Amino acid sequence: MNIVTSLTRKPLRTAIAGALAIALPAAILAPAAPVEAAEGDLAKAVAALRGISTMKANFTQTDRQGQTISGVMTLKRPGKIRFQYQDGVPLLVVSNGKSLTMIDYDVNQVQRWPIKNSPLGALLDPSRDVAKFGKLVPTGNKDVISVEVRDPGRPEFGVITLIFVRNAAAPGGYQLTNWVALDSQNHRTTVRLTNQRYGMSVSDTAFTYKDPRRSSRRPR
Repeated sequence: MNIVTSLTRKPLRTAIAGALAIALPAAILAPAAPVEAAEGDLAKAVAALRGISTMKANFTQTDRQGQTISGVMTLKRPGKIRFQYQDGVPLLVVSNGKSLTMIDYDVNQVQRWPIKNSPLGALLDPSRDVAKFGKLVPTGNKDVISVEVRDPGRPEFGVITLIFVRNAAAPGGYQLTNWVALDSQNHRTTVRLTNQRYGMSVSDTAFTYKDPRRSSRRPR
């Protein structure tokens, strides 16, 4: 069985459906000398998120079993995102601003969830206020901000930890580099962003898809 076939079997589909996430560098996860989060860092992280109008980045995604695939992420705030996977992986994840949809072209299946029901709601859903639901996590590096976002009243929405690294060229002076997400079933997915580009024109058609259940249906 080749690696692409293996990666598109149930474990990876479950991980994608549960939560799209990003791996933390080892230095962040296990700092040699812990550094307390500075006052005002949460506001800096919020400013970095709100400063993104559009973004494209390469990503690598690793499921809880260590299987990894890659692709290109396109983001348009508020609410729109597209994860286009590498050639040979018949999966697509798209948010149109209201719902997060996973399309599996291998089995002609479409699954959909409200944005707010996904850990990615912290990144995509304007009603999920990071300043309100976010908690700073010590990182061991004064140039790195880690924010854990969860709604205590809605544990079914999962948890996402967003990681920002100081970068003067990024919106708000901090670049979103990775995140860690857990869904309500404790499924964890890891993804790392690289080659981030900001402010380009992105058409809303980038967040449509061809429904495999009806080959004649127009993109929606």
